[in-house]
Amino acid sequence: MKILLLGSGELGKEFTIAAQRIGQTVIAVDSYENAPAMQVAHGFEVINMLDGEALDKIVAKHQPDFIVPEIEAIRTERFYDYEKQGITVVPSAKAANFTMNRKAIRDLASKELGLRTANYRYATSAEELQKGVEAVGMPCVVKPLMSSSGKGQSTIKTAADIDKAWQYAVEGSRGDVVEVIVEAFVKFNSEITLLTVVQNDNPTLFCAPIGHRQERGDYQESWQPAKISDAALYEAQDMAEKVTEALGGAGLFGVEFFLADDGVYFSELSPRPHDTGMVTLAGTQNFNEFELHLRAILSLPIFEITLEKAGASAVILASENSTNPTFTGIEKIAALPKTDFRIFGKPTSRPYRRMGVALVNDTLDTAIEEVVEKAKAAAGLVKVIAN
Repeated sequence: MKILLLGSGELGKEFTIAAQRIGQTVIAVDSYENAPAMQVAHGFEVINMLDGEALDKIVAKHQPDFIVPEIEAIRTERFYDYEKQGITVVPSAKAANFTMNRKAIRDLASKELGLRTANYRYATSAEELQKGVEAVGMPCVVKPLMSSSGKGQSTIKTAADIDKAWQYAVEGSRGDVVEVIVEAFVKFNSEITLLTVVQNDNPTLFCAPIGHRQERGDYQESWQPAKISDAALYEAQDMAEKVTEALGGAGLFGVEFFLADDGVYFSELSPRPHDTGMVTLAGTQNFNEFELHLRAILSLPIFEITLEKAGASAVILASENSTNPTFTGIEKIAALPKTDFRIFGKPTSRPYRRMGVALVNDTLDTAIEEVVEKAKAAAGLVKVIAN
C-alpha cells in the first residue's frame, strides 16, 4: 500500500518507521525539507499544504491508497474529493475536517452528542473576545481554532490580559482561520489522554489512560498508566467511543479529558497519534500508538491492547535558534537503566521546540511518580547546542 503522509514531524517519523516494518510505502509531505519523517520515508514532497491546488497535484502524482494527516494546517476540505476518487482518508474526510478545527469538534461534542465540556464561546476579534470572556468568566483559556503544541494558547486572569491573549492567539494560529475559542477554566484534578483505537471490522479498543503535564500549552511529561477511578475511566471511554463513532473511519484517536470533582470533561481530540502517547515508545504496551494507528488503518485486526510496564516520557527542548543544532549528554542518558531516548532529527531549533524525548519504563507495581521523575532527570542530561 502507498501512504501519503501529510505532515512529517516526530509523530510522522515514528508512524513511517512502523509502516516500513511491515512493508508499506510512505511519501512524506511537509513545508520544509529534511523534516523528520522525510528522513525515513521512501520519498518526499515539499509544499504548502494549505494550497489546495498543490495538494491536488501531489495526490494525482502519487495516487496513494491512504492519505494520513499528521498536522492541522491542511486544506482538509479537499479530502472529500479524494474519498470520492477511492482514496482512504484517515480516519475519514469528516473526521479530519472536524478535528482540524476546534470549533467543529467542540460543537459536535457539546451540542450534538451532549458531552460535558467547559463553557465556551468563539471570537473573531478582540472585541468579541471581550464579550466571550464576560460570558464564561475569569480565569479562562484562549486558543486559536487551528493550532498545535499549545501555540497561541494563553490564560486570561484579568481584563488587562484580553488584548494580549488575542494577539498571541492570532500569531499562533495555523492556516487562514482567524478565530479563537475562549473556555471557562475547569477546576480539574488531573488531565488524561485516552488513546482510542477504532477498527473497521472489530471492536473499538482503549489504551491504558495517559497522564500528562503541560507548560505553555504543550506537554512536558506524560506517563502511563494515569491514576483514575473505574467510574471516571468508564465515563471517559463512553465519551470517547461516542465522539469517534460520530466522526467515522478507522485509526487511533487521542482524546483528551479533564478529571474534576463533578465528573469527566471532554477537552479535545486528535485523529492521529498523540504527542503524549510517545510514552508508549517506552514499551508500556504490546503495541505502541504508531503501530496501533497503522494496523487500524490497514484493517489488520488488533485482538487486544495490553499494558506491559509503567512508563514515562519527558521532552528534550531547545533553548536557542539554530540552523544546525547538535546534542550533548547522549552518552549519559544511554548509560541509564530502563531508559531510552529519541532525537527527532529536526534540522533547525528555536526556543521551546521539542527536539527529542527521554523514555523510562519500570514494573507495573512501581510508583508512577518515581518513573516520571526518572524521565525528567534523564531528559535534563541532554542539551541542545546551537551552532
